[in-house]
Amino acid sequence: MTDVAYEDVLAAAGRISGLVLRTPVLEISPGLFLKLELLQHSGSFKVRGAFNRMLSAGSLPDSGVIAASGGNHGLAVAYAAKALGVRAEIFVPEVTSPVKVAGLRALGAHITQTGAIYSEAAEAAAKRAAETGALSVHAYDQAEVVAGQGTTGLEIMEQTGGVDTVVVAVGGGGFAGGITVGTSAGSPRIVAVEPERIPTLREALQAGRPVPVEVGGVAADALGATRIGGLAFEILSGPRVESVLVSDEAIVAARRTLWERHRVVAEHAGAAAYAALLSGAYVAEPGERVAVVVCGSNTDPAALSTP
Repeated sequence: MTDVAYEDVLAAAGRISGLVLRTPVLEISPGLFLKLELLQHSGSFKVRGAFNRMLSAGSLPDSGVIAASGGNHGLAVAYAAKALGVRAEIFVPEVTSPVKVAGLRALGAHITQTGAIYSEAAEAAAKRAAETGALSVHAYDQAEVVAGQGTTGLEIMEQTGGVDTVVVAVGGGGFAGGITVGTSAGSPRIVAVEPERIPTLREALQAGRPVPVEVGGVAADALGATRIGGLAFEILSGPRVESVLVSDEAIVAARRTLWERHRVVAEHAGAAAYAALLSGAYVAEPGERVAVVVCGSNTDPAALSTP
């Protein structure tokens, strides 16, 4: 039993309706779909979980909300907080891209940049939350956050008419876990894609529990969790899920291909799932209907032709 059920995802969909976008699906070849979640408010799927967490809490404290993030989650929390009229305090690691930091400032968030990696920023945020009483919105390991992210899965199944496989990137695992639950009525295979240099799910599956991993590579700012979330591990340990690793070179190539072929401006993490197909890390069967989630756009467009 998991702490996130299909009914929780349905409830989240009702709760956040009108606050998030129903992002489009692009069929780039027969039976191959791109779910363009990078077009979501704040540039990634994470606003779904942020809204669901805040709205599930009822009345929010005067001190507002607090979050640690590699960038995208912070942007989502800041966006949702601004929409709901509450204060947002965001802790980000030093590796966070300038584009994301600038976005946080534009949304009026109070920013603290600290620590070399996400986990260090998360420790600082937890300490601050204990001091202020602000509502903590975790990047991936809260049931309300996972359920909110799962609404993407509901949309994929509705918009495509059903698929055999959903390919999605994994960092802390909340998005992939939510999509796994959100698509459970149709039970497609879930291909969970990780950079070779941040294999949180792969290492956890081999160890039988979440374990720490080293963090590095081109997608570290968004997929840089040091271990898989407990909720995500429970969900993604199921028989529907296949773990796949991709190289940094494959991610860079996929990001460039998304731009050159489809004019989709993705960040490296956003292109990781597509990299699994382009590199052959996942090979679809003839006639297999596949949805690939392009999950983030917070990047500098001028850098599309470079790593």
